[in-house]
Amino acid sequence: MATIETAAPSTGRRTLRRHRSGRTRGMLVFALPSMVWYLAFTIGPLIAMFVIAFYDWRGLASRPEWTGLANFERMFSDPRVLNATGVTLVHLVFSLPITIVGAFMVGYFLNLKLPGHRILRVVMFIPALISISALGMMFIAVLGPVGLVNGILQNLGIGATAWLADSSTALACVIGISIWSGVGFNAILFSARLSSIEEDVFAAADLDGAGHWRKMWSIAFPIALDYVGVLTMLQYLWTLFGTAGLILVLTQGGPGTSTETLSWLVFRFGYQDSQVGYSQALGLLLFILGVLGLLLIRRVLRARY
Repeated sequence: MATIETAAPSTGRRTLRRHRSGRTRGMLVFALPSMVWYLAFTIGPLIAMFVIAFYDWRGLASRPEWTGLANFERMFSDPRVLNATGVTLVHLVFSLPITIVGAFMVGYFLNLKLPGHRILRVVMFIPALISISALGMMFIAVLGPVGLVNGILQNLGIGATAWLADSSTALACVIGISIWSGVGFNAILFSARLSSIEEDVFAAADLDGAGHWRKMWSIAFPIALDYVGVLTMLQYLWTLFGTAGLILVLTQGGPGTSTETLSWLVFRFGYQDSQVGYSQALGLLLFILGVLGLLLIRRVLRARY
């Protein structure tokens, strides 16, 4: 009798292990296509970028030649790379905090559900629906020599300015356009996050006499801090890697080198100058800056993810 009682739990454990093993194999089968896709189109290109950075490759029609660290030695002594690094940092320092803080404030305002807030949500989301090429053409019409801004200035008796063709204003214009295109989309996301906060929390703050400014930064912001960190990281990556398209349609790095960013140089050397190996060396520098920036944001915002 004791033997039967001992064997029953043992059989049950073996059955449970077989069930778990079968379920694990089933999950692996379903996850396999995603893993293959990730390895082929994410890890694979990343490894290729590391490898190509050690070659002198003049394009797909030419044979790559091993150069070792020559591309990196050139990169660290190239004044254009130094200038582009400074321009990239200036772009990040000004656009990232303004975009995130402005988006959070607008998102809080949208969450108040004041009259017309639905229409305002649609208006704020419009920049996310505009392609980079259309966005560039729109702002060329606004900031061009005979554009909207200069037309208004001339009517006021103020001289016109070549905003995108003047080295003293071109970078500021690019930063302003980046902020304009980023605030609305992030504001909608912040509004969605803030809408999940219990109304009792804000009601208790109202009883304590807290105004909107205090509720925004003392209640809503700490509660949504992790979400702020996520959107800050995403906006950082877009600003670091995605400005090349905007610069291509607006200034093409000019006038001079005043709007050349690192992401633009990766495109410029890779596609226009046919220096693929050097372009990928710059891509590695950009990748490292991306990782370091994400770690810094995570540390500053004390993220738990």
